[in-house]
Amino acid sequence: SVFVCVLFVIFICRLHSDPHSTLSQYVDSHQEEYVQTLRDWVAVESDSSDVLRRPDCHRMMDMTAEKLQAMGGKVELVDIGVQELPDGKTVALPKVVTAQFGNDPSKQTVCVYGHVDVQPAKLEDGWTTEPYNLTDINGNLYGRGASDNKAPVLAWIHTVEVYQALSIDLPVNVKFIIEGMEETGSNGLDAMIVAQRDTFFSDVDYIIISDCGWLSRRPALTYGTRGNCYFFAEVEGPKQDLHSGVYGGTVIEPMTDLIGILDTLISPSGKILIPGIREAVASLSDEEWKMYQDIEFDIESFKSKIGVSQLMYSNKVDLLAHRWRYPTVTIHGIEGGFSGPGSKTVIPAKVIAKFSIRQVPNMDPAVVKKQVTDYLNSVFAKRKSPNKLKVTMIIGAKPWLADTKHPLYEAGKAAVKRVFNVEPDLIREGGTIPIAKTFEDVTGKSIIMMPIGGFDDGLHSQNEKMSRYNYIEGTKLFIAYLHEVAHLKKD
Repeated sequence: SVFVCVLFVIFICRLHSDPHSTLSQYVDSHQEEYVQTLRDWVAVESDSSDVLRRPDCHRMMDMTAEKLQAMGGKVELVDIGVQELPDGKTVALPKVVTAQFGNDPSKQTVCVYGHVDVQPAKLEDGWTTEPYNLTDINGNLYGRGASDNKAPVLAWIHTVEVYQALSIDLPVNVKFIIEGMEETGSNGLDAMIVAQRDTFFSDVDYIIISDCGWLSRRPALTYGTRGNCYFFAEVEGPKQDLHSGVYGGTVIEPMTDLIGILDTLISPSGKILIPGIREAVASLSDEEWKMYQDIEFDIESFKSKIGVSQLMYSNKVDLLAHRWRYPTVTIHGIEGGFSGPGSKTVIPAKVIAKFSIRQVPNMDPAVVKKQVTDYLNSVFAKRKSPNKLKVTMIIGAKPWLADTKHPLYEAGKAAVKRVFNVEPDLIREGGTIPIAKTFEDVTGKSIIMMPIGGFDDGLHSQNEKMSRYNYIEGTKLFIAYLHEVAHLKKD
């Protein structure tokens, strides 16, 4: 019996010193349960862009809080105020869920950010399956919000749950901050982070964001995102819409003016023509060029996936650089006039172009706003038009860039190597995740983006999915990552 006791003690010591295989086995044996929880979450139509769906957003936040409370977390639903609608009415914003597991001052404390609101989705948009009924087809879990961002949020929650189920101490203290308005700009969240900087965030060492995806089948760590400056350019002429047969040829048309100035923003080859924009961009270093060269990325697959015969650039480094670390101008659409099916012979009295410029280091949105406004006004003045131009910047989100040599990223590489047995690609995102920059500026904490979504998950698109493999192995990755972070030196 003494021998048995000694063996048991040795087993327990080994389990607690390096419990990864035991934790991973638990994840494998409970994957059906994890898929069912994701199914329950996807069933909630938490579309934050639709005010009529606001009750679903509130319910999603309540479900998230209840899940964390059931695990014994110290949970709060933080009221972040109201949203003002275009008609002047207000609706309550979904509360932000915060939670805490462990408060051992000798341990590192990580804070996991995620969101549980989703983009709009309807079957008639071209979905093969019902978007809010999680459907498993050949190992892919199809449903709106599956990859963005409900499965990654659940994978982090399950990570904590697995430690609890096996009565193994968490290697670090874990906090959560989960919101329900990310898809529409995270209304109210910035102010909440500022308000809780010296309370909720005071003992946080690192912030982890898993709201992004891999570039290929190789796992990745993300170290940068582009910012975004979004503009409205409004040209106004006659006091009302006019008949083109009666008035065409007698008035200077606002739409013609607008198309004329839009054509001066960017050349056919993609060169931004606004003075000062390209000059502000940080130069591409030899080290960065080498990083891009080593990344796993297939241009032909990329072309095939998006359905085009030709891209702006023909080699991998140029393509990745212009996707991640150079600015670009995109014209999104024009409001006003006639855009429905059929024909209508109208001269629109007022038209509004919507365009954006993705931001990269070392651009400053405040400077870009002045550059764009001054440039368009000067171009418009040369037309000698009697119409009025008004340029407005409605979003000014800064880019975010981390140091890939930071211990957080070294820990990330080790965790990926442990779970997937490969070195991760170090990548940037062409899109914008403004909250990363807010966290950095307000809290001063170091941040890592650790994606588990696949490169072909179809975020924001029809048939969004999360593969079962990425969901389950991603949970194991998060488990391994907490183990690696626990070994970092505490500041």
